[in-house]
Amino acid sequence: MTAPAIDIDALRNGNRRALAKAITLIESRREDHRAAAQQVLEAVLPYTGNSVRIGITGVPGVGKSTFIEAFGLYLLSQGKKVAVLAVDPSSPVAGGSILGDKTRMEELSRRDEAFIRPSPSEGALGGVAHKTRETMLLCEAAGYDVIIVETVGVGQSEYEVASMVDFFLVLMLPNAGDELQGIKRGIMELADGLVVNKADGDGAVFAEQTRHHYQNALMLLKHPDFWQPRVICCSALQQQAIDNVWAMVSDYCAASTAAGEFAGKRAQQNVEWMKKLLHEMIDLRLQQNPQVAARMPALNSELVSGRITPYKAARELLGFL
Repeated sequence: MTAPAIDIDALRNGNRRALAKAITLIESRREDHRAAAQQVLEAVLPYTGNSVRIGITGVPGVGKSTFIEAFGLYLLSQGKKVAVLAVDPSSPVAGGSILGDKTRMEELSRRDEAFIRPSPSEGALGGVAHKTRETMLLCEAAGYDVIIVETVGVGQSEYEVASMVDFFLVLMLPNAGDELQGIKRGIMELADGLVVNKADGDGAVFAEQTRHHYQNALMLLKHPDFWQPRVICCSALQQQAIDNVWAMVSDYCAASTAAGEFAGKRAQQNVEWMKKLLHEMIDLRLQQNPQVAARMPALNSELVSGRITPYKAARELLGFL
């Protein structure tokens, strides 16, 4: 079965079907699709880099999908085209994902100016899919101005998200216990902005208290010289103060550009991306190597019995490359 043909001109003109086919090709794990996928990426590369990339994460129940829909609808009202790359966790047992994000963003998914693509994490770290970076490039080539990456949730591996976006946003709940322990320090250091959601009704007072706690906490952490992360309140459900979130993102992009950091950050992200791809390619070579396949059963037996160290086993396998 040959790789599906991708109409690059149609993709660049914003054809959603062409974009969806290109993403499916990029995500394919078939060896005969890899070369075709790289040709597509090389063809669209000159037309990428013109969007604002935003990573959004948050604790369970914070309302990520509701927030992203409200945020996306606001951006559409400002004349932007929005792509949402929503990542669903894959079951470590069955291996499947529900991929129900479109049902949680019903109004946004019906808009022609918006593109929502749910993808399974398939065990990838960082709450992102394996090909999220490549998918962002395709969406940029298709003319989307803002690309939102919705992650699986808060965890140590959320560093992966921050390494591929321009602005890393963390959603928080008002009055959710001990605010200073409610999110890991490492993620707070990565966050370019925090948004306390559900700041409506009786929760408005608690949201403001939470905002104050987090703003004080952020003052104690190290951040870039050109930007002090902000904490703001909003209500995604009531669509209140959503404009303040976009204003914060815009201010950050302007400040980082003026400081010469915006392009530099993306360049460094490309270097990190290359290193990650190198690890993936080495792993793939090992999986496809017949000598490795022949040696692996005996090597596993030696590891289980303690006759060889994991380090020595790894060095032996690398010797087959």
